[in-house]
Amino acid sequence: MAKETKSAYAQAGVNIDVKMNAVGSIKQMVASTKTANVIGGIGAFGGLHKVPTGKGMILVSSADGVGTKLKVAAMMNKHDTVGQDIVNHCVNDILVQGAKPLFFMDYIGTAKVDPVQFKNVVSGLCKACKENKMALLGGETAEMPGLYPAGEYDLVGTIVGCVKKSELITGKSIRAGDVIIGFPSGGLQTNGFSLARRVIFDLCQYSWKDKLPGTNQTFGEALLAVHKSFLKPVAKLLERKIKITGMAHITGGGFPDNIPRVLPKAVNAEIDRSAWEVPTIFKFIQNQGKVDRDEMYRVFNMGIGYVVILPKSQLTKATNILKAQHQPYSIIGVIRKGTGVVTYKN
Repeated sequence: MAKETKSAYAQAGVNIDVKMNAVGSIKQMVASTKTANVIGGIGAFGGLHKVPTGKGMILVSSADGVGTKLKVAAMMNKHDTVGQDIVNHCVNDILVQGAKPLFFMDYIGTAKVDPVQFKNVVSGLCKACKENKMALLGGETAEMPGLYPAGEYDLVGTIVGCVKKSELITGKSIRAGDVIIGFPSGGLQTNGFSLARRVIFDLCQYSWKDKLPGTNQTFGEALLAVHKSFLKPVAKLLERKIKITGMAHITGGGFPDNIPRVLPKAVNAEIDRSAWEVPTIFKFIQNQGKVDRDEMYRVFNMGIGYVVILPKSQLTKATNILKAQHQPYSIIGVIRKGTGVVTYKN
């Protein structure tokens, strides 16, 4: 029997057969995210989706990555949540403008495709896509030896959603006197991990298996907490005709860089930092890393993952809706006359 010859490309570090088998193994999982507006199956050069119907519909798109949270996933060899992170992150980004998701596309770059790792990542993508009622329409998986460390990968996503132009939320209608509601995050979401890892693993020399002092969580569990989607509570507020004047997703840049993205130049967002309990993981990073308090609120979400701004007259109705949805919230601030920046009350 002739000896099977390993291809030159495989000897260079890229095994096409392994990659294609891995892609083939997730087809059924990806197909389970198909919505009524998806046309055709998986495997074409481009994913097909019907154009949204209705007068004045516009598309809203966004792209982002998981960042160095992936270093924690690699450290723990746990890859079934980071797919949820990137999907939910992107959902929240377009939700700020009132858009609901239509479809998602992913990019995974790695030194070498690990079929089990790959399947776990995609399982997270599919789980979040189904929860957000959108299709995983396609993606790209690239093997690039020498560009990525062995056993690690990069994960990036692109989302497309839609909203009626007449219902687009821009922040232009925000006025002094409006109130600011904050929804709690599940943890760091997908930002600040370079600083968090430096403090926890380099300065303090903890392992991901060690318990976060004052909690029943390990550091790994606290860091890998899933980035939440806020689609359901926000969609319910919009469905019930709550007049939302602006929203912000608290991602990289924290409070001072994200909220001003929707503020008119004639107002400030005054945040009351005593209005909610900052989660232990942030307190640990601040204290052990000797990080300035204001920098913490710029690097991290500090326990508030998403912000909704609305007129004070809408507050009672809005909070009743949130209570009925079992959505936790805090009233974290108010809009004042100003210059388009965030200020702090405490």
